[in-house]
Amino acid sequence: MTLRLILMRHAKSSWDEPALPDHARPLNGRGRRSASALGDCLRAQGVLPDQILSSSSERTRETCTRLGLDAPAHFTDTLYHAGPATMLRVLRGASGQTVLMLGHNPGIADFAHTLVATPPPHPGFETYPTCTTLVADFPVTDWADLAPGTGQTVDFIVPRDLTG
Repeated sequence: MTLRLILMRHAKSSWDEPALPDHARPLNGRGRRSASALGDCLRAQGVLPDQILSSSSERTRETCTRLGLDAPAHFTDTLYHAGPATMLRVLRGASGQTVLMLGHNPGIADFAHTLVATPPPHPGFETYPTCTTLVADFPVTDWADLAPGTGQTVDFIVPRDLTG
């Protein structure tokens, strides 16, 4: 048995209201379309989380909603601009078989790099654009036993590859 992680950066956020605090920024039109397209892609592939761990920001909440995935979501300030060590600690407390973790760069990109044994052969892996998603399997039966560098890439999805 393996555990699966869907590691996603939030979709593109809006800067239309510069006075809004960073935590309160919503998605822009492209971000809304990307999040919906990613949700469609995950459902079509049967890659469905049974647990969602997400930053508490407005843009991660909206990304999560627009994905349209039927799984309980836990929104936490701990994942707001979290680095890899914090993300690993949170993930080690997960209980789902397939967990979606939703957060921000640079933490998400850095975390993805620490998790997989071999990076996917996609140029977007280095920059991890908005709404980019890594799907990786881990040879453990309990998230508490997760070790960096043990993930096997199953898929790597950049929204632009879906929406053109």
